[in-house]
Amino acid sequence: MASRGTVQRPNGQTQGKICQFKLVLLGESAVGKSSLVLRFVKGQFHEYQESTIGAAFLTQTVCLEDMTVKFEIWDTAGQERYHSLAPMYYRGAQAAIVVYDITNQDTFNRAKTWVKELQRQASPNIVIALVGNKADLVSKRSVECQEAQSYAEEHGLLFNETSAKTAVNVNDVFLAIAKKLPKNENRTGPGSSGQGIVVSDSNNKPPSRCCK
Repeated sequence: MASRGTVQRPNGQTQGKICQFKLVLLGESAVGKSSLVLRFVKGQFHEYQESTIGAAFLTQTVCLEDMTVKFEIWDTAGQERYHSLAPMYYRGAQAAIVVYDITNQDTFNRAKTWVKELQRQASPNIVIALVGNKADLVSKRSVECQEAQSYAEEHGLLFNETSAKTAVNVNDVFLAIAKKLPKNENRTGPGSSGQGIVVSDSNNKPPSRCCK
């Protein structure tokens, strides 16, 4: 059994519990999965992001009030030829982010298919977040926020619209997941990599947000 570690918060207080969770990103090619992860992990955005081959692995931590959540993130490729590999990455995952492009209805339809697959084949208690990316292109919207939000509510999903380019709501997605994960059933580890994303969970933000 892994040991429980401690982490030092920026204000000097010691935070005792570090929880590690496997998180997978799914969605069609070019919806911005890699850009979301890059924004979350490194605070960066590249206008021309190369397509992921197979899957990429990154880690980042989120500091809550009473613990640190470490995400082990698998960013999967969206090209059709890699879809058969997806179960290898979401198997055993405690959380998943299913991403679509708000300017492309087809990617939203495909996101629904991913949700069905996860709910049928992934871990029974997996936390799933539906994310509409490219909110900076709201003038070109083809997927209405209320449609996606209603779908998410009907299927028990977290929901948010994000922009990896402007960083809007990106950290909020991971924070919402971190807060919903069952902390008493995860595995703990002795440390975390990187500086971590320090966020406060003291404000009860709504579970879903649309970008106008």
